[in-house]
This record gives sequence, C-alpha cells and structure tokens, in this order.
Amino acid sequence: MGNQVYSVWSQLNGLLPVVLGYVGQFILALIVLFIGWKLVNAVTRAMGRMMSASHIEPTLRGFLLSVVGLFLKALLLISVASMVGIATTSFVAVLGAAGLAVGMALQGSLANFAGGVLILLFRPFKVGDSITAGGSSGTVTSIEMFRTVLLDANNEIIFIPNGTLSNNIVVNSSESERLLGSVSLLIDYNDDLDKARALLLGLTEQDERVLKDPAPSVSFLPKPANIQVTLGFWCAPGDVSSLVGKYSEESIKVLQKAGYRLGVTARAAA
Repeated sequence: MGNQVYSVWSQLNGLLPVVLGYVGQFILALIVLFIGWKLVNAVTRAMGRMMSASHIEPTLRGFLLSVVGLFLKALLLISVASMVGIATTSFVAVLGAAGLAVGMALQGSLANFAGGVLILLFRPFKVGDSITAGGSSGTVTSIEMFRTVLLDANNEIIFIPNGTLSNNIVVNSSESERLLGSVSLLIDYNDDLDKARALLLGLTEQDERVLKDPAPSVSFLPKPANIQVTLGFWCAPGDVSSLVGKYSEESIKVLQKAGYRLGVTARAAA
C-alpha cells in the first residue's frame, strides 16, 4: 500500500511542473490578450481621431476602422493561441485559402468596393453635386460602398457601380463656379440678324442670375436652308436648367412677335 501511495505521489510530483507550466502560459496568455485588446482599441480610437481631423467621409472612416480593428484582433488571438501551444500554421493557411476563394468569387463586387473607397477618399464628387458619368446624368443623392445613387431630371433614380465611376470619365458640373448655357433656334436667311441679336440679348439684361462678365453673346451658324442663331450666357451651375428653360420660351415669343419665321428649337448646353 505504501509503495502504491509513493508511486502516485511520484507521478504527481512529475506532473506538477508540467501543470504549473501550462497554468503559467495560460495566465500569461490571458494577460497578453487583455493588454493587447486594450492596445488595439486605443489604436483604432487614435486612428478615428486622425481620420476625423482629416475630414474623411464618415462611411469610409467607420469601415476602415472596423477592418483595421478586426485584423489586429485576429492577429492578437492567433498570437495568444500559439502561446498556449495551439498550432496556428494550418489555421492561418485555411484562412488564407478561404480568403482567396472568396476574393475570386466576389471579384466584381470587390472592384466596386475599391472604387467606393477611392471615391470617398479622393472625393471627385460629393452628395449634392451634378455629374455625368457612364452615359447617365443627375444629382448625387448618396455614395455607398458599392454604388453611387443619382437622381436625374425626370426624377428617376440611377444606380451606378463605383467600379465604373472610378475607372471612367466623370464630369462634375458643380465644381465649376460658372457654366455656359445656350439656347438655339432657326431663322430664315432673309431675317434681320442684327435685330435678332438685339432682341435675344435684351432678354438677359435685367436678369441678375446671368453673369455680366463674360457677357452674354449671340452667334449665327449658316445651315443649308436657314440660319441657326444661338444665345449663350454664363451663370451659376444651379441656374443653368431654369435659365435655359426660361430663354427657350422667351426667345421663341420675342422673335415670333417681331415677325421671324422660326424653325425647330435646338438645344440647351452646359
């Protein structure tokens, strides 16, 4: 009996250093996890303050902070797992393979996501701007991570993938301090050109929305059967549509009243 007790005690004495070693590693891992978790949170908060001071878009700021926080916490957990003796090599390899497979499957979506990050970071346009891109024109109502939403002149909602916007030409009309608006009509070769110029310029004289420098102008372009007369004027970007609509109607009325025989009204350009 005494020999058995001695044998058990000897085995316990042999296991005690191993158990204490594992307990020590486990306690150390918990301490590293606690401190590391606090450090990750502190780093992400500091990054958030820096991004806020740099006036980075809130949508992009929140996403980047989430990605950085998750990445750092994942590294911390893998490091802690290796401290307690858990093999992490195969685990990391599986995560890498899974990430590659997901990336290939979502290649198009990732391109749109990358485009959204670039748009929010470099801000070629912002909410409220009037842009033309991908064959569509409208006012930007929202910039999402994967797409940009426009509202066109017909009150239709247009969704444009951010990958398309970041890789193609985008015309931002709202970035200019002034834009050129124009209204064109067709008159006969026998009509008085000087009188037509005076009548059309008279429409803009009392309009405060039309800039005086550069001054409005009237130009004439010969056509096979008639002459195209164009009234051009400079104004703020937000006034182009309303002024073009106004002068399209008023120019027809004033020329018809003066006895001009008009052809088809033409265009509104900006």
